[in-house]
Amino acid sequence: MVQSIISGVLNMTDQGTQTQNANHTLPKVRVLTLDAPWLWLSRGWQDLWRTPGIGLVYGSVFSLICVLSFLGMFRIEATSLMLVLAPGFLLLGPFLATGLYQASRQLAAGQTPSSIFGLFTNIAAPGQITFFGALLTVAFLAWMRIATLLFALFVHDEYSVIADFIQFILTDPSGLALAVVGTAIGAIIAFAIFSISAISVPLMVERDVDAISAIIVSLTAVRKNPGVMALWAGLIAILVTVGLMTLSLGLIITFPLIGHATWHAYRDLTHED
Repeated sequence: MVQSIISGVLNMTDQGTQTQNANHTLPKVRVLTLDAPWLWLSRGWQDLWRTPGIGLVYGSVFSLICVLSFLGMFRIEATSLMLVLAPGFLLLGPFLATGLYQASRQLAAGQTPSSIFGLFTNIAAPGQITFFGALLTVAFLAWMRIATLLFALFVHDEYSVIADFIQFILTDPSGLALAVVGTAIGAIIAFAIFSISAISVPLMVERDVDAISAIIVSLTAVRKNPGVMALWAGLIAILVTVGLMTLSLGLIITFPLIGHATWHAYRDLTHED
């Protein structure tokens, strides 16, 4: 269903995209091989340690947000919400990593990023990036609302501690149904968000394009490189999971690593050089 929607959007906008490409407003999307995501991570790792202060500050802030959220859930004895809130935060990741894309952009141009605040100057389409961030925020709120509705539908109880909730999922038929339905809906939402945001924000960092056009380019990248982008999405999921399983401390490294690597994904997918 999601693939049909995406194909429809791409078909309806194909003519307009070709016109914009002719005017050099939007880049053409390349077809890559399956080794590309590993190269992106390697280049992202190099960028992270070329400007460790910026990357580690970014990662620390994101990790702190997660830790404070989890502590709040411990306080109200509703740690089962971690299973919803943690992946929900990731919907905002492509927007929150804007400064990391700019840092990698400056490094690629032979410049040395001087400060975090300096990363938000000379961005090609700041207003459109803000608009896109608002779209992701709406997606995050929708994700949380859907999750609470599913909980109310299948659980008929208050939010519980995570150990009891996992036991409920593993031993109760309603818990199993919740896990299956929730995973299916979550996968659809995650696929849709990843498809529209895979390279859209880096594109708007470098080029003065509107958010809708950037989304179209991102969708095109996913459509033309299904295996590559599926592998990339899987690697992101693994890195984020590792980060979260270390009480979010691992995100200090994995979040900026993904951000820097995403810039190189954008470059490889859209640049001929």
